[in-house]
Amino acid sequence: MIVLRDVTLRRGAKVVLERASVTLHAGEKIGLVGRNGAGKSSLFALLLGELHEDAGELQRPRGWRTAHVAQHMPDGAQPATAFVLDGDARLVEARAALAGAEAAGDGEAIALAHARLADAGAHDAPARAQALLLGLGFAPAELEQPVGAFSGGWRMRLQLARALMSPSDLLLLDEPTNHLDLDALVWLEGWLQRYPGTLIVISHDREFLDAVTRVTLHLEGGRLTRYAGGYSAFEEQRAQQQAQQQAAFERQQERIAHLQRFVERFRAKATKARQAQSRLKALARMERVAPVLAEADFSFEFAEPGPPPNPLLVLHDVTAGYRDAASGQARPIVHGVRASLLPGQRIGILGANGQGKSTLVKTLAGVLPPLQGRLQPGRGLRIGYFAQQELEVLRTDETPLEHLQRLARDTEAAGALLPGQSVREQDLRSFLGGFQFGGEAALQPVGTMSGGEKARLVLALLVWQRPNLLLLDEPTNHLDLATREALALALAGFDGTVLLVSHDRALLRRVCDTFWLVAAGRLQPFDGDLDDYQRHLQEVARQRREALAASRKSDSGPAGGARPSAAHAAEPALAPQERRRLQAQQRQRLAERLRPHQREQQALEARMAALQAEQAELQETLASLRDGATIAEAGRRLKALEAELAAAEERWLLLVETIEALQREADPA
Repeated sequence: MIVLRDVTLRRGAKVVLERASVTLHAGEKIGLVGRNGAGKSSLFALLLGELHEDAGELQRPRGWRTAHVAQHMPDGAQPATAFVLDGDARLVEARAALAGAEAAGDGEAIALAHARLADAGAHDAPARAQALLLGLGFAPAELEQPVGAFSGGWRMRLQLARALMSPSDLLLLDEPTNHLDLDALVWLEGWLQRYPGTLIVISHDREFLDAVTRVTLHLEGGRLTRYAGGYSAFEEQRAQQQAQQQAAFERQQERIAHLQRFVERFRAKATKARQAQSRLKALARMERVAPVLAEADFSFEFAEPGPPPNPLLVLHDVTAGYRDAASGQARPIVHGVRASLLPGQRIGILGANGQGKSTLVKTLAGVLPPLQGRLQPGRGLRIGYFAQQELEVLRTDETPLEHLQRLARDTEAAGALLPGQSVREQDLRSFLGGFQFGGEAALQPVGTMSGGEKARLVLALLVWQRPNLLLLDEPTNHLDLATREALALALAGFDGTVLLVSHDRALLRRVCDTFWLVAAGRLQPFDGDLDDYQRHLQEVARQRREALAASRKSDSGPAGGARPSAAHAAEPALAPQERRRLQAQQRQRLAERLRPHQREQQALEARMAALQAEQAELQETLASLRDGATIAEAGRRLKALEAELAAAEERWLLLVETIEALQREADPA
């Protein structure tokens, strides 16, 4: 287990941890939460050995292997699969040992290297690496493309796959969902639920944390506090603790006031002087309860946009896509879209990355002209557009006030100011104050701001425009949980129409009541909710795995090995002794291929037995519980057990199929 005992950690003048103590047990899945800037990444650096504690003690098991996602952007001509395979240090070392032994002609070393390769799972390592890539959204045709051919977001997915490929006892993931779409996010959740080691993950995605983690560490003001359960359970427990602390503080303040009144009243009276001194000593000895210093809450709302046109926007056989800058050639992505946007609609757009969600939204926003067809806007349509790249469009040398002043002047020049909108500096400053850009913060250059602050500024500019149609493309990428909550509340109270692209399922659930699906170059309504969509993704992933397995089987011949040639067929029969020797070698190779799968199968069976025992015990305990909070906690644990058991059973069945396939391959008769 990992133990922090009275640890103090400083970064310059900032105290990240102050006498922090916590114990993390092997195999636990832990969510690390806290405000942006609280020091979560610094704590990761401490666990990785990149930083060292200034005081106290950090203990971790000797020999534990740690995996994390490298932050540098990979490049080069190495194929994607080979890049991911290099994340397995054991495999890389075993291959290097074999190459060295073969170069030296050392037969014993060659045999030992082959044994190390078998223990490292070399026989199915490429298949495992490709399964990671496919799960993270790469297409089969991209598995052997060079790393340098991918865009930045996809290269970070390669780094994530490489970290997952690395055998580890401790896995540290810092915002792993930032570059993932909903399809890859659902897959990653399932993978992490099956991960057997200790996981610590930083994330601002509530549903992701609830699905993956069973312990929450809250970092605030240099203190680390451990809570049982995922993020939702943490919120409930923390709210209860804060309420209790505030009540205790208020009771103590009443007691202090009562004692002080007595002292002030009777200190000068000889008959009461002794009692007054006694109460002064009681006040001095009293251990003070701290008031609840709540983190600064952030909230905002959209102003009434006025009567909207009906319909707001009509798409007539629109084809959305790009034109090549050099050749001018059209590159269509989404074809033949026929749709109308009506007042009050709240639509979530689903689909894998690369299918055209952002391209469609850019076309609706007027950033990209349609390649075919036409857009028909209603009179009085006011579009508010939040783009994924919006943060990059901000001018780094300008302040929030200068950004808003420029927007106000442009709106005034176009004659589009609405009642209540003002271009006066004091009014603009007051507006920015509502987005935590008050005072000097309104004059801070954007280039010195964090990603979250820039996203808040973009939201402020969006709200000031008072749109009646909101087009939001991944608006939460740089927002912490508190700001995401503020956005969800603001959108819930928005009277206009919303079109939302997001991998934040909590936001999609709270904002959207209908969904559109972009897939295979088409836009169509999706008949179902997000749970139905997740089941749809799992079915698509299953079909892709089966297609890939069938493709490998056809490439390797009818029995899974190389196809026999005419020369082999003409070879003379082997002597019995030689045949027995070859059969023994085949059995040995089969045993080596089966061993890692059988080990995992045995571990899964033990885990499933433990889960079933805990499930039965919890079901029996539930019948006797009376406290509502305890019943709720037990219910959440029971639900988590059922989900983990279902995932374990699915993995066990897959292992059984793999073992049987290997056995059939070795003995096709």
